[in-house]
Amino acid sequence: MILPFQGMAPRIAEDVFVAHSADIIGEVSIGEGSSIWFGAVIRGDVHFITIGKNTSIQDLSMVHVTHFTRDDKSDGYPTIIGDNVTVGHCVTLHGCTIEDACLIGMSSTILDGVIIGKESIVAAGSLVTKNKVFPPRSMIMGNPAKVVRELSTEEVASLYKSADNYVRFKKMYQ
Repeated sequence: MILPFQGMAPRIAEDVFVAHSADIIGEVSIGEGSSIWFGAVIRGDVHFITIGKNTSIQDLSMVHVTHFTRDDKSDGYPTIIGDNVTVGHCVTLHGCTIEDACLIGMSSTILDGVIIGKESIVAAGSLVTKNKVFPPRSMIMGNPAKVVRELSTEEVASLYKSADNYVRFKKMYQ
């Protein structure tokens, strides 16, 4: 369901796949080639959410924000997801920034103020605690999550391949 909230309506590029059981609410922007899969909830009701191009938010994932209190929205935490990002099944993203070409593993939780640097992987089941900032090309894992090593050139290439695969896969549903 695509649902405006208090005058804020989702802006979704024409070729985005949105599964019938997904919910997109409020101040949400989704770029070209992206996909929102079954049971996902994208809830921009108390701050904004931006999802870039060729990004997939997979089944049962939840994307939310932290409430702003100032009229200019300079506080709280929006959620910003870059281009070519793969968000695995059952992920929670809350008031964080995921830079371009990242893979967020299944059942991970990423909390307020976190920044995941470009071309990084967050391993399945990781808990990324508030306000952590990770450099580009990081392999991030654990509870609490930490950088365990830098990604190889081959692993970085696989991040773009993953995003491309979902762009192709979504077309089968349209």
